[in-house]
Amino acid sequence: MKPTDIRVPDYFHKVVDCQWACPAHTPVPEYIRLIAAGRYSDAYLVNWKSNVFPGILGRTCDRPCEPACRRGRVEQNNGEKPEPVAICRLKRVAADFKDDIRARLPKPATKQNGKRIACVGAGPASLTVARDLAPLGYHVVVFEADAKAGGFMRTQVPRFRLPEKVIDEEVGYILDLGVEFRGNTRIDSLRDLLAQGFDAVFVGSGAPRGRDLDIPGRREAAANIHIGLDWLASVYFEHVKSIGKRVIVLGGGNTAMDCCRSARRLGGEDVKVIVRSGFEEMKASPWEKEDAMHEGIPILNYLVPKTFAHRDGKLIGMTFEKVRAERDAKGRRQLVPTGEPDAFFECDDVLIAIGQENAFPWIERDLGIRFDEWGLPVVDATTLQSTHPTVFFGGDAAFGPKNIIWAVAHGHEAAVSIDKLLNGEDIRQRPEPSVSLISQKMGIHEWSYDNDVSADARYAVPWREKEKTLKSIIVEVELGFDPATAFKEAERCLNCDVQTVFTRDVCIECDACVDICPMDCITFTWNDEETELRQRLTAPARNLDQALYVSDTLKTGRVMVKDEDVCLHCGLCAERCPTGAWDMRKFLLEMTHAGPACHKPARREAA
Repeated sequence: MKPTDIRVPDYFHKVVDCQWACPAHTPVPEYIRLIAAGRYSDAYLVNWKSNVFPGILGRTCDRPCEPACRRGRVEQNNGEKPEPVAICRLKRVAADFKDDIRARLPKPATKQNGKRIACVGAGPASLTVARDLAPLGYHVVVFEADAKAGGFMRTQVPRFRLPEKVIDEEVGYILDLGVEFRGNTRIDSLRDLLAQGFDAVFVGSGAPRGRDLDIPGRREAAANIHIGLDWLASVYFEHVKSIGKRVIVLGGGNTAMDCCRSARRLGGEDVKVIVRSGFEEMKASPWEKEDAMHEGIPILNYLVPKTFAHRDGKLIGMTFEKVRAERDAKGRRQLVPTGEPDAFFECDDVLIAIGQENAFPWIERDLGIRFDEWGLPVVDATTLQSTHPTVFFGGDAAFGPKNIIWAVAHGHEAAVSIDKLLNGEDIRQRPEPSVSLISQKMGIHEWSYDNDVSADARYAVPWREKEKTLKSIIVEVELGFDPATAFKEAERCLNCDVQTVFTRDVCIECDACVDICPMDCITFTWNDEETELRQRLTAPARNLDQALYVSDTLKTGRVMVKDEDVCLHCGLCAERCPTGAWDMRKFLLEMTHAGPACHKPARREAA
């Protein structure tokens, strides 16, 4: 293998698994250390720069960082139950305990640059574009059909998960940057919008249409059959204040979980979720399913809807076909009938939450914007540019339903593209991130960070009593960590951004680092092809997604090989090394957003 070039930004970036997995590349270990130090405002601002909505995401994020957390992987390899650090809920800690940080936020531009940007929809993607561009002097106008900004964060996420005051606060930070917000203004024609002379248009209108279910009885019992997305919005606007006692929720995603938990609070006594797939195959996040079941809502699987049963125009129940999952000769999974009698469940109301679709009737098809066979705009995955050079898409409107953190990431990238486009630059040339690598040495055996590995299991976030929460649609269920528990949970972080850096020229090959490493990560051996080298390390490196750190040839002809997979970043190798060949250096990567820094020489082209 060739020696590892640790100067490549993405090498150590990939080692910080949580940050690599986060679509907005939030520097997770950095803000967790700040929380442990009680520096909540600093931790909040680290988050605000990258993910824009720390308080909102600290309650609602889909947490792609947590499955990637090295802590869970290390514990699993040790035969323990894998328990990643509670990264998402620690983000909420920063939001809950910060001081007033308004004075530390960017100020509205004192001078406009003459460029006007229209953002369609006031959801997380559009608000991120506005947040990045407004302080640069762009006149950003955000159009929203509803009276308040926030998009689906406000109208589809229930208040018992996300209080309105949190949305008002974090959306307010953005609108206070000099953004022009036009609420109660629905865009009915992109042609007309373009005719208003905007230099660029960003479409962040989400996937506003819930899928329906056209099976026998749908029309006859329509009065008590509701599209989940629309129903949640009606609950928010208080158009709906009650529901029948027996409720069936169809669907296995997070929207279905929000529907069933909301129904439970609005009078549903017998609420059940019914899914055609298996429990493990449901799209809902594992914790969302757990929360629903904790509130007494059963999830029934492998049941395919057949009919809505009705009597005298009134819904009385649903019939389902029982199925099982099988693999065909080519290994493809399919659902096949079991041959058992159909299942019948009585109900008063049904909430359909089986997916979302984009709706672009307001975009004329002769404007140069190409759509694919599923009705989605053809969008460059990196630049977010459509086939119309000044029209960009992001969030659910671009690639279909995902989640808030993906919308934020799209907003950042689209803002870079718009900024470069309006400065006459090639938007395919993407800016370098900001990277630093700083030694943490305070003495011979002392580091500037706590490198003791906590043995604690993951701490649970406390809940309010069900007796209180199930009586109200607005009482928040989760209480969040208190500072003492937050400190203990933060201490579980392995500081994966503090990297082990090896200097070949001062190594004497005493193997002291090999002897002391608690995870058998380090091996001195003869170089070879990667496949062979992985097999003959002290502990074979079988996780191909994790790199091998390989040195140049040492004096004996061997090389140092370190498996990045299960390293604890404990620093024992550096403490034990008699020559200082190992050092612990904090790697910090910050994405470059729109602004002067994004106009520097680029590092790559979009595919």
